Amino acid sequence: MNESSSRRARRLRAPAAAFIGLVAAAAATLAATTGADAATVRYEAENAPAVCDGAIESNHTGYSGSGFCNSSNASGAAAQFTVNAASAGTATVAIRYAHGATDSRPANILVNGNTAESASAFSATGAWTTWLTKTVTVPVNAGSNTIRLVAATATGLPNIDYVEVTDGGAAQTGPIMEDLGRGVTVVPSGGGNLVSWRLLGTDTANTAFNVYRNGTLLNGSPITGATNYLDTGGSGTYTVAAVNGGTVGGQAGAEAVFNSSGYKDIPLQRPAGGTTPSGEAYTYNANDMSVGDLDGDGQYEYLVKWDPSNAKDNSQSGYTGNVYIDAYKLNGQRLWRIDLGRNIRAGAHYTQFQVYDYDSDGDAEIAMKTADATVSGTGQVIGSASADHRNSGGYILAGPEYLTIFNGANGAVLDTINYQPGRGTVADWGDNYGNRVDRFLAGTAYLDGSRPSMIFSRGYYTRSVIWAVDFNGTDLVSRWVFDSNSAGGQYTGQGAHSLSIADLNGDGRQDVVFGAMAVGSNGQALYNTGFGHGDALHVSDLVPSRAGQEVFMVHESASQPSSSLNGSNGAILFQTPASGDNGRGVAANVLGSNAGAEYWSSNVSGLLNASGANIGAKPGSINFLSWWDGDGERELLDGTAITNYPSGTLLSGSGVASNNGTKATPGLSADLFGDWREEVVWRTSDNSALRIYATPSTTSLRIATLMHNPQYRVAIAWQNTAYNQPPHPSFYIGSDVTSYPFPSITTP
Repeated sequence: MNESSSRRARRLRAPAAAFIGLVAAAAATLAATTGADAATVRYEAENAPAVCDGAIESNHTGYSGSGFCNSSNASGAAAQFTVNAASAGTATVAIRYAHGATDSRPANILVNGNTAESASAFSATGAWTTWLTKTVTVPVNAGSNTIRLVAATATGLPNIDYVEVTDGGAAQTGPIMEDLGRGVTVVPSGGGNLVSWRLLGTDTANTAFNVYRNGTLLNGSPITGATNYLDTGGSGTYTVAAVNGGTVGGQAGAEAVFNSSGYKDIPLQRPAGGTTPSGEAYTYNANDMSVGDLDGDGQYEYLVKWDPSNAKDNSQSGYTGNVYIDAYKLNGQRLWRIDLGRNIRAGAHYTQFQVYDYDSDGDAEIAMKTADATVSGTGQVIGSASADHRNSGGYILAGPEYLTIFNGANGAVLDTINYQPGRGTVADWGDNYGNRVDRFLAGTAYLDGSRPSMIFSRGYYTRSVIWAVDFNGTDLVSRWVFDSNSAGGQYTGQGAHSLSIADLNGDGRQDVVFGAMAVGSNGQALYNTGFGHGDALHVSDLVPSRAGQEVFMVHESASQPSSSLNGSNGAILFQTPASGDNGRGVAANVLGSNAGAEYWSSNVSGLLNASGANIGAKPGSINFLSWWDGDGERELLDGTAITNYPSGTLLSGSGVASNNGTKATPGLSADLFGDWREEVVWRTSDNSALRIYATPSTTSLRIATLMHNPQYRVAIAWQNTAYNQPPHPSFYIGSDVTSYPFPSITTP
């Protein structure tokens, strides 16, 4: 597939420091492009026709323009803005505010006199000089509109700096996703070759295909079924062309050709080992991974976290080596290396890196927590190069904490802001030595249904804070913060060692499943079971006979069961008896004779159906999953093998190793190329390469690439988070289903 001119024209953006002058110049009204022709206009609280029920003040630094609205401390106190919209529809409103008290200051948000959001929480920002942005989506009329923020309690509003309104632009037909190529793969199968390729979300549901070997057409008529072709006894150079309405498009060559053993290696450059201040020597292993199209060419690049051999669980004291993040092309070319530095500890709960195209320009970025002495892919040092904040136990409980977004093509810093929330008083998180304060999670979500946002969090055993952040191409901008300290004590201790992202209520916007509770796209709580912390979490259309999605979670408390929930409201569909610390659990369709998904876990006997009834022996594997053999049921991925249920080994990885100790997870499991089935990536045992395996089996199921299903795609982004969990799409796949939903997406 030929590169489009838009792919060829991708720019390399300058480091964030280059933009300081531009940001300072934009002191009042700001107009900027934030998406597909969408205009963003800033309206300052101190500028007429804005109205403030209180006083315009300037005694707290950090505001924009010449001041901010400090409302009266009274229920009903308001700040009102008159804004313009190019057309009727919806608009995104970003409200910049500061709230230095500890309470939540809810406000009713009215548009043209109608309530758009009731008692919408404005969480504490930590100081009156700390400004955050709360983002809401509201209906607007063409032309002039009034947006009125009205205090819902006697404490009044937080200080309001401005609102930014984004409307207009081309109507989106769905989430903005990667402009992927055809992803043709060639895998030896029997005496021939299995050729497979992507059905893209940018195709039509009726797009057909031709397959060529050495330029000769192999299929008698265009292929309208599954996007794979078994060339029995053949070999050569394969290409694939799309056929639409009888018109044959250009031929796309193979992106990945697998060897006779069914794998393809990406050579790695292993970092040199080192010695800690206490004299402990360490080496490096390739650990968790992610993918993203870093340069806009329609092919994925591969990002690898290098963990030192002395990486620690938060409960363990001791120094660790530095953590590195590398980016590689499929041919093994290393694009860059980021050194997170001595002030980021190594371990499963510390570095959660997100790779996605956050500004929707066609090139992916990478975002993660950084600190003093982090070094970018271009050599730029963040903060102080010499600072060492480690204490004698190896913990890092002092010093600045940052969120940095890096250019995917070269690893340069694009922007750095303070991480929210800061650690504050360590003991406030549940212990005083640094275990619970540094429990981090991360994800990516289409909170507005169109553009992706970053999700970062801190804490889940006690206080839990979830932070949504946007990137507009220049700046990281806080979207909202959910804090159990202000939302209510019932939300403490409900998080898991992972999170999931899904559109739970069917409004087209993705929500955050944070263990036993869920937070909506607007940063407000959706539900809370109160079942507490757990180690495994699955969200998908697990019961296709029901509308919407379901959530399955196992829990750590000896008094709590595992549970299947209605994703829209948290209502219990079934529960198992309390069974102690139920450390592992899976929900997936692995048995064709049973309708929908099956459920199994460590401490509960049997394989359960959608009603919670025991329908047979549970699998020995309670880990990852893989669509491998093509029949619609999912296979079991555990350690370095893929097996069928109830029996049968389909793949035993050769010369490879799994990650994360007894959790035995792969580097990555994802639909990387070819048809909708998943590839698996392990590190080689000597850490010299990433080894990618692809299925040699045919399938009769025609399903668009899972990477154009927004829920599945963001699951690949969060897969590296903490206790890695397998990805799920938003729809059900099974041998009992012959027709699947076609994506409704747009591309940059």
